[in-house]
Amino acid sequence: MSTFAKPENALKRAEELINVGQKQDALQALHDLITSKRYRAWQKPLERIMFKYVELCVDLRRGRFAKDGLIQYRIVCQQVNVTSLEEVIKHFMHLSTEKAEQARSQAQALEEALDVDDLEADKRPEDLMLSYVSGEKGKERSDRELVTPWFKFLWETYRTVLEILRNNSKLEALYAMTAHRAFQFCKQYKRTTEFRRLCEIIRNHLANLNKYRDQRDRPDLSAPESLQLYLDTRFEQLKVATELELWQEAFRSIEDIHGLMCMVKKTPKASLMVVYYAKLTEIFWISSSHLYHAYAWLKLFTLQKSFNKNLSQKDLQMIASSVVLAALAVAPYDHTQGASHLELENEKERNMRMANLIGFNLDLKPESREALSRSSLLSELVSKGVMSCATQEVKDLYHLLEHEFLPLDLTAKVQPLLSKIFKLGGKLTSASSVPEVHLSQYVPALEKLATLRLLQQVSQVYQTMKIESLSQMIPFFDFSAVEKISVDAVKHNFIAMKLDHMKHVVLFDTQDLESDGLRDHLTVFAESLNKTRAMIYPPTKKSSKLGEILPGLGEIVDKEHKRLLARKSIIEKRKEEQERQLLEMEREEESRRLKQQKITEEAEQKRLAAEYEQRNKQRILREIEERELEEAQALLEEHEKRSKRKGGKKPILEGEKVTKQILMERALSEQLRERQEMEKKLQKLVKTMDYLERAKREEAAPLIEAAFQQRLVEEKALHEHEQQQEIELSRQRHDGDLREKNRLSRMLENKIIFEERVQSRRESEFNQRRAEREERINQIVQARKQEREALRKKIFFVRSEEERLNRLREEEEARKHEEAERRRKEEAEHKAKLDKIAEKQRQRERELEEKERIRREALLVDGPSRSSELPAGPEPGAAAAPAPGKYVPRFRRGGTEGSAQAPPETDRWGGGSGRPAPPDSDKWSSGSARQPPSDTDRWGSGGSRPDDRNPSSDRWGGGSKSTWSSSRPRGR
Repeated sequence: MSTFAKPENALKRAEELINVGQKQDALQALHDLITSKRYRAWQKPLERIMFKYVELCVDLRRGRFAKDGLIQYRIVCQQVNVTSLEEVIKHFMHLSTEKAEQARSQAQALEEALDVDDLEADKRPEDLMLSYVSGEKGKERSDRELVTPWFKFLWETYRTVLEILRNNSKLEALYAMTAHRAFQFCKQYKRTTEFRRLCEIIRNHLANLNKYRDQRDRPDLSAPESLQLYLDTRFEQLKVATELELWQEAFRSIEDIHGLMCMVKKTPKASLMVVYYAKLTEIFWISSSHLYHAYAWLKLFTLQKSFNKNLSQKDLQMIASSVVLAALAVAPYDHTQGASHLELENEKERNMRMANLIGFNLDLKPESREALSRSSLLSELVSKGVMSCATQEVKDLYHLLEHEFLPLDLTAKVQPLLSKIFKLGGKLTSASSVPEVHLSQYVPALEKLATLRLLQQVSQVYQTMKIESLSQMIPFFDFSAVEKISVDAVKHNFIAMKLDHMKHVVLFDTQDLESDGLRDHLTVFAESLNKTRAMIYPPTKKSSKLGEILPGLGEIVDKEHKRLLARKSIIEKRKEEQERQLLEMEREEESRRLKQQKITEEAEQKRLAAEYEQRNKQRILREIEERELEEAQALLEEHEKRSKRKGGKKPILEGEKVTKQILMERALSEQLRERQEMEKKLQKLVKTMDYLERAKREEAAPLIEAAFQQRLVEEKALHEHEQQQEIELSRQRHDGDLREKNRLSRMLENKIIFEERVQSRRESEFNQRRAEREERINQIVQARKQEREALRKKIFFVRSEEERLNRLREEEEARKHEEAERRRKEEAEHKAKLDKIAEKQRQRERELEEKERIRREALLVDGPSRSSELPAGPEPGAAAAPAPGKYVPRFRRGGTEGSAQAPPETDRWGGGSGRPAPPDSDKWSSGSARQPPSDTDRWGSGGSRPDDRNPSSDRWGGGSKSTWSSSRPRGR
């Protein structure tokens, strides 16, 4: 690697090598200089070196060398003089384009020379074999070898420049210009593969620009100039893609434009949006997305009508006709009918993407899936007035296909309209973004729609029809095409028909063609009848035997269910708490990691900044030393020249050691001495010039005075002459005016008469118009009075009606409030009455218990005395008297009960029964060893059993158990 003290030396060395034919060595020498770390500061000679460097790279077709050199030069001049980089890049692209054009001009057959699929691919094996086998090369191969390498190099040049300028905010215009030239290169030479790669390169540049936002010279997309440049580039990409018929790439370009608009959240100019929707119409038509094609036409029509002030009526009519025909060309049925779930999901995602491109936001909810449909589009066309702007043929066609019911004459009336529409179209004069409208492209779709409408209407009238008759009714297609159309319609449930080729008939099934309201009529009617029957005759709920056996099972199940629900909620809360803690821990861990990463990055940035600062200081010190050394050498050379010029004197520094400080001091002293001598010479020259100027003015003073006096005499004579001429002219004008007055004085009377006639006529007209105006004003005043009167009456009626309704509403609310208050009072009184009755019942029971206790105590006291009075031996056939407190079975005390019963107590509530009977299951369960006591021991001899009373007559329901438990003896 050769080193040079100055950059100019490297340039001289390269020119010497070029002159002797060693361009590769010259390129290597310049490359070593440019990539050297010694020359990191921009200088003017470096620009000349770069111009020579790119010329050598172009001559030798060294794209890699050119890229390395431009990258190094960008680092050098990015912050100092970026214009120099722009000039070098422009020169590089100019040379590459010029060489490619020269090679192209030398080729005789351009199409054969450019028959290469990929400019970046190597030669194919069959081409190499053909070149070795054939004795002489053909013209095509020679042209290929001549032209293709230069086009490869030109393509590599565009890629290199785009890569260098991709994140430079100061050279955005040059980046956009390079992209446009690359697009034109692909368009001119039909380079589809390179165009796809170019679009991908630009797309990746924008993605990296959004990904790495902390770059220093990153372009700001929020700036209007930058945004306009990026949008212009994308629109040029879209235009070239459509001209090359690369529809997939055009669709991706549309998505790029839409993504750019969403990114900056700004709408471009109306002219760009017109181009956007015009290209969308082409893309959607090619992709058979007729619904979105129609919506794009509608957007285009709205933009043209709103923003294009030069739009003529004829052009507006053609665009409106295109919108209506595009809407009619949409299939009248849904193509997703019967599709699989995967196909539906893919179709939904595709529809979302296309709807976003035309400015509609669709969500995935079922109720919003019909936001974009053929019916809504047609209704929108009618509501927005698009239909009224279309041609008469299009209006008639829309009316026939959408509103008329002509099963036999539909095609006969549609066919002449389609033939007229086929001839319409052409270039638009005032819509520059929509150069041409072709209405003939919609004719096949309209013929298919007319066929479907005919089949639909015929199926509603006929059940069977001959195939020959149906073929004669459809003149657009032969029957095989009609059969395909009908099969597709049946598949999507648009019509229901069958073809019987054996009998040559068409069978229409009308059951499936009923409207949605009548299709399920019987089903809805049956469901309504079932609901009515259930309301009139509600089903009886069968009592469960298990519920009778286990009356508390339902309560137990409810409690268990509530317990399980509570346990489930507790578990879920614990899980949520655990997940929240885990998330909190992860968040804390992430925050700690990010904090540590930030600290590490800051430390790394500080270290890099310190190293960069240290390198800058060293570079500055080195540059200062080099500059001082160069200045010292220049001063030394100048001193040597001056010493030689003064007569060959010995140098001042002869015999001394030459150092930079001594040399600078001597040079400064020499400069000071020379400056002093120069000042003395200037002072002497100033004095000489002062004397000379004073002498000149003294000599010129009398001459100036004499010239002034001569000028005064001449001007006085001239003034007198001009004054005499003006007096003569005034006299002549006065005489002419007098003669004109005498000539016109004869017409004075006629003039006065004419003025009076004109004034009288105008006065009469004025009076008449004033009277008419006053009459018209009176009529307007009367009309306005009547309107105000009617309005006041209407307002009075409305207010009175509102007051009446408010009054009725307040009365109704007051009545409801009083009714609720009355019900509340009645319920309170009823509850108080029930509480009073219950209190009396409890008091009576306590009294009965007290009496019973007293009676039992009396029985216990009188028992022994009665037993002593009885005879010792019982009578035959009579049962012995039971001992007090001893249980006696029923069969042994049968005869005693009848004679020993006492009269029952009178019950205030009627029926000779006592207290309510307690249920036996509460005290005596099955399987117990004890036997129930007799009625005599429990209630006495004269008491009546509680079982004699009907439990169902108890008006307090479940109070029998509590009453029984409270009336039992509390112990002995």
